[in-house]
Amino acid sequence: MAVACAAGRGAPALLANAFSGNPAFTPVDRFDPGRYSVKVAATLPDAGPLVHELADAVERAWTDAGLGTEHSAEHSAEQRTGCPLLLAAHRDPGTARLPVAARRAANARGGLARALATRTGLTGPLRTYITACVSASTAVADGAAMIVAGRAPRVVVAAGYLVTEDDFALFDSGRALARDGRVRPFSSGRQGLLLGDGIAAVVLESAASAAGRGAPALARLAGWGRAADAHHVCRPHPEGTGTGRAITAALRRAGIGPDDVGYVNAHGTATAWNDPAEAAGLHAALGAHAATVPVSSTKSVLGHALDASGLVELVVTAVALRERRLPVNGGFLAADPACPVNVIVDGPLRARPRYALSLNTAFGGANTALLLEAVG
Repeated sequence: MAVACAAGRGAPALLANAFSGNPAFTPVDRFDPGRYSVKVAATLPDAGPLVHELADAVERAWTDAGLGTEHSAEHSAEQRTGCPLLLAAHRDPGTARLPVAARRAANARGGLARALATRTGLTGPLRTYITACVSASTAVADGAAMIVAGRAPRVVVAAGYLVTEDDFALFDSGRALARDGRVRPFSSGRQGLLLGDGIAAVVLESAASAAGRGAPALARLAGWGRAADAHHVCRPHPEGTGTGRAITAALRRAGIGPDDVGYVNAHGTATAWNDPAEAAGLHAALGAHAATVPVSSTKSVLGHALDASGLVELVVTAVALRERRLPVNGGFLAADPACPVNVIVDGPLRARPRYALSLNTAFGGANTALLLEAVG
């Protein structure tokens, strides 16, 4: 796996910053935010073009999976032949303001996914996911399903989002951005979300394939679930029905019970509607255990990476299981009775959960749950 965000590049940067609750929000200098009510975001200070960032993440994940430098160039190229690439990215900021004809031409050539596949030598099927905040988590579930069905021994899932003025203007005009410059999931006094850069890539592989080449697993994707509530174009169902059903499906696929879940990396956007609905969904799926299982949202530190958030947060969850250290829920002020969950506050929590959930919700009522199991 590989990750780059405002906390830095790689797992050590996550541990040093995001897990400790150090907010990465700084004044926006990528464009002039003067006309907007909020002027901060969590951005990579040295971010290059999106396709370059994605290609770097894929290469680092490929090497991290033991498929890179220790092999000959010929063997590495052979492994990439036919390997599917599933990309979660709504658009390339570099083409967003091109004339309509130029944008259409770029899309007709396969757009960002085709360019990424060309750069990384992945020659298998390509898919692009543009289902908002569940794009990346949906891609992970599809990749896992492809492997289970025997369609590929491994799949590369990549996701990328760089904060753009277009998105900044959209969320600012919708009054969704936190005007106090802090993201406070599940807390009283929360004012909304803040945007953040996010780049990530993971190599999903069957256990048999990994074992056959002696590659140690970073985590096991034990289950996944998807559900829709179709309640409102931009508000989740207040009872969290979609989230609850997605969690239940993930647990059922893994063959475990609610009490086996030891950590929840929540969607946690710190908006008035999302947090109570997500808390309700947790209670619907986990029952009494929902009141005690540790919960945090790393959006409180890294911001909301939109299409890429599901993959960035899956990497965070995998690091948490591996390091036996659960990230803090930053910005917390006081408990909100509408969000009765056991939020991790003050600092990272030392724990050894076997299973952890990573949750995401998107406009239109889409919900996903990815269940990771610790290995080793």
